[in-house]
Amino acid sequence: MKKVRTRFAPSPTGYLHIGGLRTALYGYLYSKMNNGDFILRIEDTDTARYVDGSVQIIYDTMRDSGIMYDEGPDVGGNYGPYVQSERKSIYTEYAEKLVELGGAYYCFCTPERIETLKDDAGNMRYDKHCLKLSKEEIKAKIAAGEPYVIRQNVPAEGVGSYDDLVYGEISVDYKDIEDGILIKSDGMPTYNFANVIDDHLMGITHVIRGIEYLSSTPKYNLMYDAYGWERPVYIHLPPIMKDAQHKLSKRNGDASYEDFIKKGYTKEAIVNYIALLGWSPKGNVEKMSLNELVQNFSLEGIGKSPAIFDETKMKWLNGEYIKEMTAEEFKVKAYEFLKMSKAYGKYDEDKLLALAKGRVQIFSEIAEKVDFLEEFDKYDLSLFENQKQKSSAALAKEILPKIKEVLLSLPEWSNSALFTALVELSAKLEIKKQALLWITRIAITGKESTAGGATEVADILGKEETLRRIDYSINLL
Repeated sequence: MKKVRTRFAPSPTGYLHIGGLRTALYGYLYSKMNNGDFILRIEDTDTARYVDGSVQIIYDTMRDSGIMYDEGPDVGGNYGPYVQSERKSIYTEYAEKLVELGGAYYCFCTPERIETLKDDAGNMRYDKHCLKLSKEEIKAKIAAGEPYVIRQNVPAEGVGSYDDLVYGEISVDYKDIEDGILIKSDGMPTYNFANVIDDHLMGITHVIRGIEYLSSTPKYNLMYDAYGWERPVYIHLPPIMKDAQHKLSKRNGDASYEDFIKKGYTKEAIVNYIALLGWSPKGNVEKMSLNELVQNFSLEGIGKSPAIFDETKMKWLNGEYIKEMTAEEFKVKAYEFLKMSKAYGKYDEDKLLALAKGRVQIFSEIAEKVDFLEEFDKYDLSLFENQKQKSSAALAKEILPKIKEVLLSLPEWSNSALFTALVELSAKLEIKKQALLWITRIAITGKESTAGGATEVADILGKEETLRRIDYSINLL
């Protein structure tokens, strides 16, 4: 049995989009579950869309996410080069061979003639005009320096069929497939040609890619058959939608891996979530490490229906990863986000992070959770009115001086010491603990809800600032 070899072949046109990363992930998972190899190939023949720095982004994203390849441009391998622009002579050789086999032909038609073939909607179908040229005519035109392309010779009749491991048998009428360009006038191949040559020469056994290639695969199979090569196994993936009508799209500026990292998602949660976009694991277990994904992945779990990208669910999953972090792990990952808050540099960093941990789902929410500490100003006294907590503004006016007195005399200033002192005071005053703590928190924050309770907040504010705020609230009342 052949060793499984899958590939991810992105175009370097910007940040690595979530849809592309899912394709890479599924290719990685399928190869690893079968003890196979996963290959990275850079498809950079579309020079018009090439973006400087994109190749490095691809390398960095895959390394950072853990979706690491066994062969590729920057790690080597026995099937290189792994960059299409470095394989130009290979494509020329195989294109000429395909012409000899009758699967392609030289086309010398000018752009002006091509324009005349377009219908009212702007669609063009080439009319095989140059297919009838003799070998002598072709040689003469090439010798004269006439520009040309090489087109695929698709049969005028018949049906191209193949089996896809997700969508089953797929059939396309050849009359619906145009004689597409395989080699452009600059000598560079199109994707339609290069992907077939590269997949064969690199020994790719399973081609995993998006559903947009489902109907174009028969024209690739025509080339495999013409060369006498074995077709790969095809696994096409359902689309990822941003909503019921719109596909998640790189061209529409939809989120990339880099975007989500900047928002404060963990790489583990991003990889975990995109694995679930189109694949349902057995047992409905949702939170899985990359190793667990390898162990649990199966083609049977891949659905045919579009997957809706639900950032709310992704946030929830990220929050589950954050909950499991130790205080030290959280600090390492959260520190850069803490520095963006108004409270940073004014209070104990460890205490600020402890306040945020367990209360944020993504790291970018940290500033929002701790900035209330710096937003103390005149507030609505009706916040003291809370029937559930048995609290009122009148009760606050009565007991806040007593709370100040207790806190003023406190020998140790810590969350536990503050809590013990205020609970003892509530018992002494025969007031519900919840009421006293509610009043204290409103008095020192001026907010209806905050991350952390009264004593946790007071501990972070420190004795001097806490007492200053209580004095302000007494005067306000």
